[in-house]
Amino acid sequence: MAVSVEHDQRRKKILEKALVVFMDDGFIDATFQKIADRCGITRTILYLYFKNKKEIFKYSIKQLLLSSEEKIILIIADASLNSIEKIIKVFITIFRQLEQNRQLISVVLDYLLHISKGDVDPETRVRRRTVKLRHFFSSILIQGMKSGEIKRANVKTSTDYLYSFVESAIFQLVVLKRKNLSELKDTVAFAVKQFAVN
Repeated sequence: MAVSVEHDQRRKKILEKALVVFMDDGFIDATFQKIADRCGITRTILYLYFKNKKEIFKYSIKQLLLSSEEKIILIIADASLNSIEKIIKVFITIFRQLEQNRQLISVVLDYLLHISKGDVDPETRVRRRTVKLRHFFSSILIQGMKSGEIKRANVKTSTDYLYSFVESAIFQLVVLKRKNLSELKDTVAFAVKQFAVN
């Protein structure tokens, strides 16, 4: 059991250090050797934990997403918040994560552009990674509709509408190089309040 825990801890440390390599060098220029060097281990040892840089990259992103998901689950479970407040708080959590990880988001976009040049459909990859977030929005909307806090509407369309603000946030941070998302936060708060039953 102790060996398994130690293995998991070392794997987590490798992922944290690999993220720095991806952020510094971008997905294309990050190499297995650079990641091993950053971790202070040999490539051979790195192969004991991961088979290639793509696997490291996917696990690094997954680890980052898990952190956000844990926070969102706590927001959804918070009985002191109504559905509108939950959605706004979820957005604040997501936007804070995006602002703090702007460089990593840029690397993710670089990766998506890289794979789009091949036979891989980047939309499928993005949908797979964002399905939980979409589910969180849907859950809050359904809960709000059932409790009478949110107007009845098509849940899928409403979820897509809410998710479009996440895409807008990424565009504003990475492409437009905005320092923060304060304007978008105000826009989102206004838009979400339109779901409320008057």
